[in-house]
Amino acid sequence: MEIIAPELIMEAYAEGYFPMGKHGSETEIEWYGARKRGIMPLDEVHIPRRVLRRIRSKNYHLRINHNFTGVLEGCADRNSTWINTTIHNTFAHLHLQGYAHSVEVWREDKLCGGLYGLAIGTGFFAESVFQNEPECMKIALHFCHQHLLQKQYTLWDVQFFNPFLGQFGCREISEKAYLTMLKSAMDGPHLDFNGLPG
Repeated sequence: MEIIAPELIMEAYAEGYFPMGKHGSETEIEWYGARKRGIMPLDEVHIPRRVLRRIRSKNYHLRINHNFTGVLEGCADRNSTWINTTIHNTFAHLHLQGYAHSVEVWREDKLCGGLYGLAIGTGFFAESVFQNEPECMKIALHFCHQHLLQKQYTLWDVQFFNPFLGQFGCREISEKAYLTMLKSAMDGPHLDFNGLPG
């Protein structure tokens, strides 16, 4: 089974690097360390009211790590994906070790959307998000924000800025500023990601 060694993954994230599957390859990966990094400032995240209304009207609810494989496969199920076999196997293994986690949007017994990422220290490194119903990616971001606040995380890394994330408050910061935030998160205690906000 193709897998990136967990100790290599942890060391890389602690230094500001992350892997993505090489385009066109099921096993090869490439490492990235953006000069400018996309982060979601936890105290500035904005969730549109229509998203909150949809949560109430459709009775969506949050689950953590209930179906990690379903979220991973949902994120990979698109025409072009960087989640190749090596990335899939690596994060599935990291989930079993207690480092990779899923934030899930459910309605009754149906997984409607979610995101997954890696939690180290007081940092959460979001990898990808998906939805099977309209607005569920936005709902997943809302649930993730609430969860990270409740668990007292200090860094929410989303790798790259894009207009979709920008509407929620994502911003691009310099490599120097990012590495300062990253060091602080790595120096913090390893937080328990499990459990629902209460």
